Amino acid sequence: MEIGTKIKRLRLKNGLTQEELGKRTDLSKGFISQLERDMNSPSIETFFTLLEVLGTTPKEFFSDEREVKVVYSTADHTAHVDEEAGYEVEWLIPTSNEKEMEPVYLTFQTNGHFKEFEPSSAETFIYVLEGRVLLRIGDHQYSAAAGDSIYFEASNHHQLINDFDGISEMIIVTTQSYL
Repeated sequence: MEIGTKIKRLRLKNGLTQEELGKRTDLSKGFISQLERDMNSPSIETFFTLLEVLGTTPKEFFSDEREVKVVYSTADHTAHVDEEAGYEVEWLIPTSNEKEMEPVYLTFQTNGHFKEFEPSSAETFIYVLEGRVLLRIGDHQYSAAAGDSIYFEASNHHQLINDFDGISEMIIVTTQSYL
């Protein structure tokens, strides 16, 4: 097992530089660099300190890495239809509520609309595939047609509405909210 490689992967996942990890563990940047290249080995105490700072346990660290799913087929998608509001939302990744981003495929029928969302710290990207949509953010309104992209921070009340006399389709990717 390449301990250094796993430590480097965890460090990068946590957004830390070698210097930052060294400061948090009372180790030098040089020691961290050598450790990540498997040129030295930490003591048990130092190893446990590193794992704690990197947010993992010895059991998780040494467990066999499970196969990570990368490609999702339509069979993996789940959908919800709200006939009253005139939309269908299809979750493209089955575990998106456990991820940093939530990608969905949204279809509006004529006069369709999504619920109004409360302010949050989330960010949203929308790519309009077909039709035209109206985005209300607070007191402002924005219109986007097929081929247009929308990007906004969800720090105000917001709602998405079909602004087309027909079907509108879009891909939406929203980050998780941490409020």
